[in-house]
Amino acid sequence: MRKGDETGSHMRVGMIGLGSMGMPMARNLLAAGVASRVSVFGRSPEKLAPALEAGAERCDTPGAVASQSDVLITVLPDLPQLEALIDGEDGLLAGLAGPLVLVICSTSSPEGVRALARRLDEQSDGQIRVLDAPLSGGTDGAEAGRLSIMVGGEQEDLERVRPVLETMGTPVLLGPLGAGEVAKACNQMVVAATMVALSEATVIAERAGLDVERLLGCLGGGYAGGRFLESRKQRLIDKDYTPSGIARYMIKDLGFARDEAAQQQVTTPQLSTLLALYHDLGERGLGELDLTVTQRYIAELDRLPGSAPASSESK
Repeated sequence: MRKGDETGSHMRVGMIGLGSMGMPMARNLLAAGVASRVSVFGRSPEKLAPALEAGAERCDTPGAVASQSDVLITVLPDLPQLEALIDGEDGLLAGLAGPLVLVICSTSSPEGVRALARRLDEQSDGQIRVLDAPLSGGTDGAEAGRLSIMVGGEQEDLERVRPVLETMGTPVLLGPLGAGEVAKACNQMVVAATMVALSEATVIAERAGLDVERLLGCLGGGYAGGRFLESRKQRLIDKDYTPSGIARYMIKDLGFARDEAAQQQVTTPQLSTLLALYHDLGERGLGELDLTVTQRYIAELDRLPGSAPASSESK
């Protein structure tokens, strides 16, 4: 790091990807005052307004963000969106002015992150250090600064950026580069399975004449309770599928889990079923809605043309 930038209070932070997750993360960072400067970039400048009003500085190019940052946090859907910002006269590499810790918060392929880190290390002459730090907790967790941040990389690099990440949630180092992505893949397996179970339960209960709101209240007080149920409870009651955590991203995330399972030679019958289900959900045109649209998908399966996705029992 540059001299004088070892502590959070002197650290210059850049952020790219100020969407439903990135924007509240940026606002929490700005409110905490741990960075001397926060620079932001986005393809749609008008969407940056809340961050600018909170004190961030707008940059016109990815390279400009890199030139003004000791730490660069990207909250993008996947690696291709990040890679599109790296090269060229306006890219991150062109703007690099000194050592930089790049914190990748997307849910991505573990090996893809490692390959990108190797390329950046070579092209930057070792000036760019990479941490993979995918997130869990949803927009409500991002707004409250209570995200679970699953980190892969070197301890030294995490310690340098810890004051920044702690304004957004709880960062936990899980192993070398790529470990955060493996952890997020495991997380998504549990989330997907829970979402399907809740969807099936509410559809069964409603058709049996139960009050779904009372049912979910009961479930929340027992072993079936938890933060995920609490965060999705009202959406399931209201059948509100307006996008928050987009359903089609689960196809990508479960694909990474499948690839890691194959690499580790683990047989995963439930994962296979979940991946088939979410592929089918996407093909039926529901992928752009919130993950809770799984409830609608389950409710309509017996009325939609075509068969249900193949399960492990039918293979």
